[in-house]
Amino acid sequence: MAIRLEDKQQIVSEVNQAATSALSAVLADYRGVTVEDMTALRKNARENKVYLRVVRNTLLKRAVVDTDFECIQEVLVGPTILALSQEDPGAAARVLKDFAKENEEFEIKALSVGGELMDANQIDVLAKLPTMDQARSILMSVMLAPVTKLARTLHEVPSKATRAVAAVRDQKQDAA
Repeated sequence: MAIRLEDKQQIVSEVNQAATSALSAVLADYRGVTVEDMTALRKNARENKVYLRVVRNTLLKRAVVDTDFECIQEVLVGPTILALSQEDPGAAARVLKDFAKENEEFEIKALSVGGELMDANQIDVLAKLPTMDQARSILMSVMLAPVTKLARTLHEVPSKATRAVAAVRDQKQDAA
């Protein structure tokens, strides 16, 4: 189906805008995936704040110019679906990895983070990155640990003294 020039320009502009603000990109081959499965994938992507788009390779090559994802141009062969993580760097990887587990036809081609092209087998590394809330909780627990240890240590001094006095008292009572 032919796309008008204005529509092509709009697609390139939209994808470029999404790519400019994205933290990571994942490319996949969607051949053999049913429409119902693709609809479920799109719904899951929306819920996880992942920009998901099927784009012609020629348009995608133009859209990623002057972005961190210019490196993906070399893997744009065949039908391609683009997933961009907007808030959480691992969100797109998690969504597509989970979808690939359920659909054998779906194949992850490559991923890109920080302007670096990575092979598809690196998807686990990106998918296992903590979400922003998880990262904050890890940071808070690391920051809280020394304070907690100090409070326990300071609390232990009077406790030991109390136990020592109680032991002396018990010893004197037994002797009497």
